[in-house]
Amino acid sequence: MTEGASGATDLETPHASAGLQPQSLISQEIGDLHAEYRSREVTGETLPTTVQDFPPYRSSLLRHPTKDPQLVDPESIELWSPAFGQRDVAEIESDLTLQHSGEPQGERMTVRGRLLDSWGRPIPHQLIEIWQANAAGRYVHRRDQHPAPLDPHFTGAGRAITNDAGEYFFTTIKPGPYPWKNHLNAWRPAHIHFSVFGASFTQRLITQLYFPGDPLFALDPIYNSIHRQEDRDRLVAVYDHDLSVPEFSLGYRFDIVVDGPDATWFEPEGGDL
Repeated sequence: MTEGASGATDLETPHASAGLQPQSLISQEIGDLHAEYRSREVTGETLPTTVQDFPPYRSSLLRHPTKDPQLVDPESIELWSPAFGQRDVAEIESDLTLQHSGEPQGERMTVRGRLLDSWGRPIPHQLIEIWQANAAGRYVHRRDQHPAPLDPHFTGAGRAITNDAGEYFFTTIKPGPYPWKNHLNAWRPAHIHFSVFGASFTQRLITQLYFPGDPLFALDPIYNSIHRQEDRDRLVAVYDHDLSVPEFSLGYRFDIVVDGPDATWFEPEGGDL
């Protein structure tokens, strides 16, 4: 057994893989780094919302861009890149439970929110895309090797356009947590990926929605690469009973703020995380 930062012990598991480090070590690193960042901010140092090369996230270094940034003409990109109009997105595309002939497995949920700027003004007519694992924690992707069942009635991708009030709406299935190979017994909290496009395809922001009360929060190095608790809290949806649909689904609210002091945390450009 090994003792972690909290004083708890990690029992050896029969599924232990050689070379993978225990959760207790990762949790210790997360706690130490958060304490270090708090101390540096107390002294007046300004730190980014997320720290690149967050050591507990073992592969973060490998996800950095490998080429130098190139200066491009944005007008040329707009001439050749894909384009969409509001009529290209059908309303049914926001309901991920209707994309196949059968009913997907899992807890049905309704996700609703607003897209806002830093003054609280709605941002209308913007494309929001989501993608997620199924209720068993598996993506429809050839590289997903999690030995959980695929759901033939769930693809896990949808999109919507914000209305005049900046509101969006999705009907989907609550995703399951899933294992990954960052360390021994590493599991990602349940989450939904959000992509927000601006006026063009060159203006794209990506973030993740989490669910309140997830016991995996403290254990996940990706979630904790955002070192301030108040910034992590902005990624957690709020259960809203008024959004729950009687006899059908539970409701969650998730507002997205694109800038300012209350901004939702977005993944850095270039795919650092």
